[in-house]
Amino acid sequence: MKVLGALVDGFVGRQRELATLAAMLGRVENGGRAGRPGRAVLMRGRRRVGKSRLVEEFIDRAGVPSLYFTASAQPTAQAELRLFTEAAQASDLPGAATFAGQAPQTWDAALSLLATALPADRPSVVVLDEMPYLIATDAGFEGTLQKIFDREFSRRPVLLICVGSDLAMMEALNGYGRPFHQRATEMVVPPLNPADVAEMLDLPAADAFDAFLVSGGLPLVLDEWPTGRPALDYLAEAVPDPTSALLVSGERALAAEFPPDSHARAVLGAIGTGERTFSSIGRGAGGLGAASLNRALQTLTAKRVVEAVTPLSTQPSRETRYLVADPHLRFWLAMLGPHLAEIDRGRGDLVLDRIRTQWSSWRGRAIEPVVREALRRLPVGRLPADTAVVGGYWTRTNDPEIDLVGADRAPVARRVTLVGSVKWLEQRPFDAHDLGRLLTHRTRLPGADGATPLLVVARAGLAGGLEVPAVAPDELLSAFRDPRRD
Repeated sequence: MKVLGALVDGFVGRQRELATLAAMLGRVENGGRAGRPGRAVLMRGRRRVGKSRLVEEFIDRAGVPSLYFTASAQPTAQAELRLFTEAAQASDLPGAATFAGQAPQTWDAALSLLATALPADRPSVVVLDEMPYLIATDAGFEGTLQKIFDREFSRRPVLLICVGSDLAMMEALNGYGRPFHQRATEMVVPPLNPADVAEMLDLPAADAFDAFLVSGGLPLVLDEWPTGRPALDYLAEAVPDPTSALLVSGERALAAEFPPDSHARAVLGAIGTGERTFSSIGRGAGGLGAASLNRALQTLTAKRVVEAVTPLSTQPSRETRYLVADPHLRFWLAMLGPHLAEIDRGRGDLVLDRIRTQWSSWRGRAIEPVVREALRRLPVGRLPADTAVVGGYWTRTNDPEIDLVGADRAPVARRVTLVGSVKWLEQRPFDAHDLGRLLTHRTRLPGADGATPLLVVARAGLAGGLEVPAVAPDELLSAFRDPRRD
């Protein structure tokens, strides 16, 4: 059974995730202790990051019998059961005919019937996609799945893959006290990373980062992105088209999780347009009171849509800032969401002009969390010793505001290991003026001193004569590459 073969045309990246699933299926095939070869995976990831496509690719490569069922938020459990029965009968499981003429009225009956349809002499795969919908229509679904898994699926050579886009719910399913606790391997599917984007679009490193900032690594957006096309050129085609994946993806992702009139949606919109502090977000969300704003922020952080961050230094700080964690929504909320009405009435040109005007300043801030993630991925020894975390530092007045701070731990460091700057301009390199500003800011960072190492990340490199440790876009991109692809 060969799962990690050559890339299939049109499928890029996901080697780590494919390897994980292949290993799980290998354990199913090799059997388990006490005659229990069955395994389960709880797969979560943001909407439209390609979870379903990943699982389909895995099944195609594995070449084993399978059932793929996608729940569809039917109003009742009986409606979902009817669709499940139809999918099972149409599957290539050897016992699929068992479902002919059947109409199970409970998930207990349906899953028990499925167990009899699974092959006993070779591995198979069962996928329950959008599982949170099943839980929403049947409060007992978790307990039923646990019982059938323990009594039936675990005794058969089957890999059960449960997929969901509600990150908090899917993570909680394996938690202590829940029926499925410790019965499944958790798996997170992130968006495609900048290295995947570079490969998919055949772009140089700096342009690949731009494409990542716009697409968020969503395969649906990248699939319509012409090969070799820089971000602004792609936007010139996609923004005026109200049916483009770029516009539709963000709108659908928000609609699936937050009603348009909810406080959480209003708060997310405020953060997406640049508000970062508690008070400014409240004002930007229409003057929400503290209690309502707190509840909305708790909802957004629990769903992993928003991230609450604090300054990194050797002193504790209460200067919390809120950032959009989803890479695609960062762009969509800032540049597209507030202006959909203009696009709908045929004035995408106005939106494009606004994007071109704001592009450099927006990109300069949006690239910072991506740079920090890349630095955390660099090989051991590339950053100063004991650098375990990379964050930023700011004060209430943003004087100073430091792009990069390395430390031995977070949120309060014992030792600051580096201080750095991100300069992401196309034509202007990091120069002596920038260095002087960085040196001044270093003196005002708690835990740093004149001996604390510097680090510069510059899109256009260093100005002539400067000797400062620097990381270029090519090296940043290499940090995202999976070594198994080499």
